[in-house]
Amino acid sequence: MPGTAQPMPDSTTPEPLLVAKDVTRIFGSAYALKDATITLRRHEICGLLGANGAGKSTLSRIICGHLPPSSGEILFKGAPLAIGSARDALRSGIALVAQETSLAPDMSVLENIFLPSYAMPGRLSFGQLRQKAQEILSELGHDHVLPLDMEVRRLSAAQRQLVEIAKALALNAELVIFDEPTASLSPTEVDRLFDIMTRLKDSGKALAFVSHRLEEVFAITDRVTILREGKTVAESLPTMDLTQADIIRHMVGRDIGNVYRKAPVTEAANERPVALEVTGLSAPPAVRDVSFSVRRGEILGLGGLVGAGRSESAEAIFGLRHRSGGRVAIGGKELPANSPIAAIRAGLGMVAEDRRAQNIVPDMNVGENLFLAQLGKHKGFGRGQSARRKQADELVARLGLPADRMDASLLHFSGGMQQKVIIARWLLVEPEVLILDEPTKGVDIGTRQAIYELLREVADRGIAVVIISSDFEELLGVCERVVVISDGYTIADLPASRLSEESLTLLAAPRSSAERNLAFLRDLVATHGGSAFWGLIDGDQFVSLAVAEGKGEAKLGLEAGHVYPLQETPIPNALGQRQAGAIHEEDGRSTLLARLSNRRGHELGWVGLSMPSGKKLPDPEALTARMASLFETTRDEEIDA
Repeated sequence: MPGTAQPMPDSTTPEPLLVAKDVTRIFGSAYALKDATITLRRHEICGLLGANGAGKSTLSRIICGHLPPSSGEILFKGAPLAIGSARDALRSGIALVAQETSLAPDMSVLENIFLPSYAMPGRLSFGQLRQKAQEILSELGHDHVLPLDMEVRRLSAAQRQLVEIAKALALNAELVIFDEPTASLSPTEVDRLFDIMTRLKDSGKALAFVSHRLEEVFAITDRVTILREGKTVAESLPTMDLTQADIIRHMVGRDIGNVYRKAPVTEAANERPVALEVTGLSAPPAVRDVSFSVRRGEILGLGGLVGAGRSESAEAIFGLRHRSGGRVAIGGKELPANSPIAAIRAGLGMVAEDRRAQNIVPDMNVGENLFLAQLGKHKGFGRGQSARRKQADELVARLGLPADRMDASLLHFSGGMQQKVIIARWLLVEPEVLILDEPTKGVDIGTRQAIYELLREVADRGIAVVIISSDFEELLGVCERVVVISDGYTIADLPASRLSEESLTLLAAPRSSAERNLAFLRDLVATHGGSAFWGLIDGDQFVSLAVAEGKGEAKLGLEAGHVYPLQETPIPNALGQRQAGAIHEEDGRSTLLARLSNRRGHELGWVGLSMPSGKKLPDPEALTARMASLFETTRDEEIDA
């Protein structure tokens, strides 16, 4: 194809399983795809990339039988693929694992896995289906974590994604398209998904991976195909030969530089008035004890794993979830519980996580969706729309929204455009505090940059911004501080500059895991005395994750959930040398360290036992083996759970 980057010939390249040539799809008079091309091979994962609206989902849906092409040719196993429906595609061995899962929430895991089989001819044996489901989950390495009789509505986002994958494998799919599967997953859950995808690839299946997270593209794909404005601009390029800048240039046609460009935090920032204060927030079962504050002009991140209670905390603050305890104040004035209208009128705005279910009114056009928050902000006739019209026009131009399509349905726009409209909706009411739950979920790199720039401008105007995100890189790149939530509790409140993705992941570990780890440290102290700790040594800092100290002992002075410069701890030599074995300090204290890692080689920090001057450490080799083996076992159980 003219103007399209082509891969170099490679004698080791597997034979194509599917080839789509010159695929075009027209909606009305608009081209969603124009001569798009993609090749998918066995034993390979191909990244399907592009900006929002580039045609990725349209091409995926055509391959999977959800949409017919207007023109073009699709070959599957060397023969023309003639499919008229998604059922035909499934019968052919082609399946789609969608970002927004298509599961039946009131049915069990087992029933959902074999849901497509109900339309097939013949009788079904639930005993045989159960045995086959166990075999599929065992193949995926997750047979012990997904109860087959549990209703799907009770599953986490990661578990629902696993059901979607199992459903595809139950049909013996040879080609599986993963459409934004990681959008709602934590880093640990993404790692598990990639393990599954690698196993599928190794078993001879062909996979396509649609994602806006470029670091994931480099982590899992073998090749990439890139679309721009419905056309293939790069086809089957080896991922190892590319950089992020190369991919972005193909996607948007230009260099965009650093997407974050965060301004340095000044001392004056800590003197700004508090805009939102949350104390002892409780909304069981998801929210148990959450406390944090955010100042005017500050961008604060709420970090944690999926299901930790971050979104539920935001809903309780805004009044969408029943608040049973705690205090929420905006500008020093307490906010009534369970009243979204009171929250809006007090100056609180909220962009919820689920765009389609929680933010968009499908029967309203773009303009009506844009002014929706005005209905809660203003009383009486008019609802303040006329006064905001000029501001709305400026926002529309600022965000690159098509001013001539304000009467169109918002559902006809890409996810990035939808998100811009939703954020603009809340900016029009000029809030004091703006909470955004997963604001860049499912949007391309160019739109992410535009959203980040807008949020920085918003903060510069004095609005307090709270960002909830499963993307730890995003939290660290955009936010000044990060509050970590785990199992409904506030675990840590730290400057972003003192955190890394690694330390955030460990801080966000479930409290159940932390309690097991703490129990192990207490057992060490009860057996040997002294003080035991677990933490991460990151550069010249120590991230404390758990501490146990014996009675009457000289305390280490470390607290869980805090970050310390190494030289400000009582054991700087031990932490600075980063080596196993006994290390002595100038004051006579001695410390034994053991490095921790799981079976995948992921660094889990260090566990240590420290004795004050005059007390001897137990046998170093035996104690190191005990600490490493026992601690690693508990961490592996948590990671595989």
